[in-house]
Amino acid sequence: MRPTPHSPPSAKSRTAGLILAALCSFLMVACCASAQAQENGNVIRLVRNPDAAPEFKVAGLDGKPVTLADAHGKVVLLNFWATWCGPCRAEIPDLIELQTRYKDQLQIIGLTVDEEDAGTVEKVVDETGINYPVAMAPAELRIKYGGITALPTSFLLDSLGRVVQKHEGLRDPLLYELEIRALLGLPINARVERFEDTGEIFLAHADRASELPGVDLSKLGVEQRQAALHRFNAETCSCGCKFTLAQCRIWDRNCAVSKSRTEKIVAEVSAGVGPKGPRGKTATPTETTSPGARPQ
Repeated sequence: MRPTPHSPPSAKSRTAGLILAALCSFLMVACCASAQAQENGNVIRLVRNPDAAPEFKVAGLDGKPVTLADAHGKVVLLNFWATWCGPCRAEIPDLIELQTRYKDQLQIIGLTVDEEDAGTVEKVVDETGINYPVAMAPAELRIKYGGITALPTSFLLDSLGRVVQKHEGLRDPLLYELEIRALLGLPINARVERFEDTGEIFLAHADRASELPGVDLSKLGVEQRQAALHRFNAETCSCGCKFTLAQCRIWDRNCAVSKSRTEKIVAEVSAGVGPKGPRGKTATPTETTSPGARPQ
């Protein structure tokens, strides 16, 4: 089983923490560039037919319960972060400003993955003046939201409690504000595009995807492509994640196991070879894997 990438920097998980910190830094640059490009085009993207956000109830640092139900009727920004994550710390002032500016219509909730280190979290909250609820996010909560493979990760919910966008890495606060204002029905200098969730928000919808990270389907015909995608969604990855191959490619683009297996399937489909022999008698699995998160 792979080490949990968002574990706190204890002796047994320091290496994983350093790896994720490096990933955070990479995402900070890549995602800011992506956000800037999107803003320059005056376009924001929100999910069409969004799913309800998984409910939770956790104790805030002040001892009061933190729930989604308490924010019903408001736009919600769920921000998963850690005190040891540089990009997470960098965006705190912007989140504070957003909460102040839209205090009656927006609720930001900070969910920290700093397990076993509430004292450090409290110190950061006091030093930065965070003005929104902060709670420790237990493993079961992180699982509900897909495992949280990068920090920071933020989920944007509309006033009905449905997840309309997910952002990984440090983002330009203008992007958040445009999305929030769009959900509140306020004027924005941008066009809103709606898109189908094909696993970007919830891995359960990976079966809708027509493309997958690191999988080259360009040489397949239409029917072959559909056959390959069907097999990606029918077969469980053997890396230990308990995801389908399609879900694993979305969840972990660096997984060598799912990458190798999907490449092999593409080659077989291209050659007209199915899992039970030539000319594509595609096997149907006797078991289906629930699209939950990797073990924490």
